[in-house]
This record gives sequence, structure tokens and C-alpha cells, in this order.
Amino acid sequence: MDEACGLLKVRPQTVYAYVSRGKIEAAPDPQDSRRSLYRADDVNALAKRKQDGRKLETVATNTLFGAEPSIPTAVSTFVRGRLCYRGQDAVMLASAATLEDVAGLLWGAEQPVAFGTASQASSSDPGRIAAFILLATLAATGHSTRGRLTRVLHEEAQSLVGQVACCFGAARGAGAPLHLRFAQGWGLSADNAELLRTAMALLADHELTSSAFSARIAASTGASLPACLLAGLATFSGPLHGDASGRVRALFDEVDRLGADEVVNRYLSAGLPIPGFGHHLYPDGDPRAQVLMGLFDPPAAISRFIAKAASLTGLQPNIDVALAALVARHRLPADGAFALFATARSVGLLAHSMEQMNMPQVVRPRGRYIGPPPDLSPNGPVPG
Repeated sequence: MDEACGLLKVRPQTVYAYVSRGKIEAAPDPQDSRRSLYRADDVNALAKRKQDGRKLETVATNTLFGAEPSIPTAVSTFVRGRLCYRGQDAVMLASAATLEDVAGLLWGAEQPVAFGTASQASSSDPGRIAAFILLATLAATGHSTRGRLTRVLHEEAQSLVGQVACCFGAARGAGAPLHLRFAQGWGLSADNAELLRTAMALLADHELTSSAFSARIAASTGASLPACLLAGLATFSGPLHGDASGRVRALFDEVDRLGADEVVNRYLSAGLPIPGFGHHLYPDGDPRAQVLMGLFDPPAAISRFIAKAASLTGLQPNIDVALAALVARHRLPADGAFALFATARSVGLLAHSMEQMNMPQVVRPRGRYIGPPPDLSPNGPVPG
């Protein structure tokens, strides 16, 4: 600790903050369980960034790529490796809160939240295609968020989340919480509905993710709420973000065919990271995954695989593994993990959108041009 503090010229509390934010990797000292060891490369890299000073180019580049947060938000944050929704521990909230409860908190709603049940999408073929078509249609005809009361926007946001849920197979039960409607639509028991409730409460937001940033950019232009949500979910759908559980699902398919030992050995022999293990924001393990996986037993082959992968890599399963295991255990629809994640995260994306619309500036980063010299004259490129 003393060496890390000296290199960074900070107090121990600041080092702990860097660890909780995933900027420095920490591990227990094998010679003294009361102490921690800090990854030298992380400490040195952070010290170098601090020495770069506050040059405009350095600040702009770092702001975009994660050295410092660039947009003020009261929606959610991380404290000592824990996710907090407006100052409240998300894991503790998820022990009893519904997604409706979490939405009320994240949106600052004055009235209880109840997600709408009507959907413009066809119920004959539920899934992400129906959800994206619905949002694209609503975005094409939606009204700007500017000049509209917060209460009216909350009503529209409730309808949007309800319609997205219906697209993914949730039943249209007036007044029923969304986890019960998903359970009904997917043919699950009341006990299993509780698993869906916990999962969605844990997934509602995750601070300034790339999808939240996309939604905020749209919101800063005055775009409609469905346009903001579409922008966020389009970004969210990437395999390195919200659809990461799809990579884990493919991995579990390999485990079913080849066995846990064969799959783990193949990845590690090739030096490939195993999808779904480790999370840069949670060096001690993703608490969302720990809570969710503590509520059910994955299929035996998957349990063996998770244990073996964690043992050999030292990395704990993250929320993507937990969701994929939940889908496998209860035989949810093939795209069930994405359905739960996208529906729940819609709450957070809308929270960020509505927070951003109260900020006066349009989010407009500047490009740092690195291409060939611009040709502005008939005689050729302008000299450097």
C-alpha cells in the first residue's frame, strides 16, 4: 500500500477507490491475509496518466475512454465494489424490490410505477426483432422531450418499458408486476417468478455504460423517449455489452456437447479468455452474479464448468454467466437472458435520458483527427 500511495501521490482511501472502480487490480497477500497486493502495471499506468497533466488533448481522450467520468449523474454509482442506485445498495434492494420499485427510485417518480400492457408489436413472434421494430416505429413518430412535464414523460416511459416487455413475451396483465407477467408468458411458477424479479432489479442500471452514453447523446438533442431508448438498446445489443450472455450460452452449448473439462482445457490451452468470468469493476467478484446464483442450482454440467473455470483462472463468474445459467436451469426462451436484461436495463436507459434532458448542453465530443493532411488547395495538401 505504501509503495502504491507513493507512486500515485495519494492517500490509502484513494487507492481503495481506484480498486473499487476497477482501475487497479488487487489480490490478497498470501503471506498476510490482512494486506492486499496491487498490480504494478495498473499502478504505473495510472501514475503515468496523472503525470500527463491537464493538456486539452489528454483530458478529452481520457474523458471518452474511461480515465475519468465526464457526465454528472445521480442515477447510479459504485462504492467499494458495490453498485448503488441513487445511494441505495442495489443488491439489498433486489432482495425485495420489483422492477417497478426500482424504476420509481431511478426516475424519481412521485407516483407508483406500473408498466403499460398494450403493445403495437405482433405477439405471434416475440423477441428482439419485435422489440426493435416497435421502438423504431415509435421513434419515427415520437415527440421531443423538450417542453413536456416530467410527469408526462414518466407515463410515456412506463408505457415504453411495458411494450418492450410484451415484445419479449411478457403477458398483458393489467396491474401485475412485470416479473409475474414474464413468468406467466414463459410458463413459470411463482417461485421462479421471484428469480426473475431479483434478476431484473439487479440489472436495471450500471452507471455510465456505453448504452447509457448513447441514450444520453440522443436525449441531449431533444430526441423523443423511444428514440433515446432505441439508441441505448441498439448499443446495448452488442456482444461486448448487453448480449454477452449470448456468448456464454454458446459456451454452455459446448459444455453440453464436449464436457466441462474439454471446454476449459481448450480455452486455456489456446490462451483464450473464458467468456463471462471476471469484471473490471468488481475485482472481488460480481455481487449481482453472487446473489442471483445463490438462489438456484445450475444444471450439473454447468456447475462443474463454472467451478473448474473459476478454480483455474481465479476469476469469478459475472452476471452474464448467472443469466445464462438461469436460462439453462429453467429452460427459458433461447433469448431469455437478453430479454430480461434489455427490459430491465430499459429502466436505467430512460433514467439517464430523462436526467440528461435537464442539462443544457448537447453532448458533442470533438474528434482528434489522425488522417492524411486535408487537401484544401488546388495545388495539393496543406504543408504540415
